[in-house]
Amino acid sequence: MDLNCVVFLLLLCCFYKVSALFHDILTTHAKRTLIINNNQCFFLFPGGPVCNTTWDGWLCWDEAEAGLTEQSCPDYYKDFDPHAMASKVCTETGEWGRHPESNRTWTNFTNCKANVTHQRTAAMTHFYLVMIGHGLSLVSLLISLGIFFHFKSLSCQRITLHKNLFLSFVLNSVITVVRLTTVVKKQGHNYNESGSCKLLMFIHLYLMSCNYFWMLCEGIYLHTLIVVAVFAEKQHLMWYYLLGWVPLTNIFISQVFHSYRCWVSSATSLLYIIHGPICAALVVNLFFLLNIVRVLITKLRVTHQAESSLYMRAVRATLILIPLLGIQFVLLPYKPHEHWVFEIYLYIMDILMHYQGLLVSTIFCFFNGEVQTVLRRHWNLQRMQFAGTFANADFFRSATSVASSLTEVHRCYSIESHTEHMNGKSYSDIFRSDSPFV
Repeated sequence: MDLNCVVFLLLLCCFYKVSALFHDILTTHAKRTLIINNNQCFFLFPGGPVCNTTWDGWLCWDEAEAGLTEQSCPDYYKDFDPHAMASKVCTETGEWGRHPESNRTWTNFTNCKANVTHQRTAAMTHFYLVMIGHGLSLVSLLISLGIFFHFKSLSCQRITLHKNLFLSFVLNSVITVVRLTTVVKKQGHNYNESGSCKLLMFIHLYLMSCNYFWMLCEGIYLHTLIVVAVFAEKQHLMWYYLLGWVPLTNIFISQVFHSYRCWVSSATSLLYIIHGPICAALVVNLFFLLNIVRVLITKLRVTHQAESSLYMRAVRATLILIPLLGIQFVLLPYKPHEHWVFEIYLYIMDILMHYQGLLVSTIFCFFNGEVQTVLRRHWNLQRMQFAGTFANADFFRSATSVASSLTEVHRCYSIESHTEHMNGKSYSDIFRSDSPFV
């Protein structure tokens, strides 16, 4: 036999042995996998009776063994918290648990409402916090406007801008209080589609936009006054009036194309027509603030101020300008997702938004040095006038007493008598023109 044939036969035998061995390995692995899956399947078989799939009116409950079964609360019911868990009991007899009083199949939705009660309490707390903030803001802003309008010595372009900003805060607070006390209490479908609701919402959005644009006007004026000093002598306020009181176009466009549910729904991109310019105004004010602080630090360095005093002045200027320019809304733009962090965020935003009028009026009116000087001068003048009134009254009483005394003396000397002091002369003889007494 040829040598090549012998080698080929040997290789063929080796290949047969290897393939047989590989087949045995695959067969063994398949058998082992089959046994494991079989055992797992037996483990999945319920050890006792099971409860059938059921629908309780809110949720679908799958087939379950005896014991407690839970799933998330439905999110399509407004009084339920979708993050809470509803539970249902499967008894050992293979039946769903029943309520002890009604003896009907029962699902425990108690946990679904527990957090909702807390949310309602928190909502009422936020409501009263907002109302108190706007009430205090209204009182302080009206007092500030009264001071600005009463004392003519305070009249200047800066105070004029403050007047308009304060007035926008007042109008915004009034319309917010009216909206919260009417729209929130009348959440019915008919009222949401009514013309009065849409008119109220239109006024609210307009005044809110005016408020932010007057913050922008304050930023433009201060930036021009401090940074662009060459134009600071006299500015034309007409452009500020147009920018602050006429942001109507964007609101009109958004309300024409979006007329669902009293224009309070946020499920539309048309809200960016309103909030886009507001965000742009806040970003521009942030740029103005940073540039103003930079210029202030530069000017303070020229005067060779100490570093600590220099930075304290810069920090003070920043903290004063933040509420005036609305920068706090840029610093906290996003809502956190965690529950407790979100609660803290809501309280912070309530204070920053609804107490802003109180803060601005306190800083730029009651803590203003010019205003304090004018009020102190007016108080001293009133006190002096009040004291002068009593002094004049005392002088009048003293003069009356002296006149009465002189009258009594005249009456005494009018009596015709011959005393030793008169030396036998009468009163008329003493006061004659040729008398030596005269």
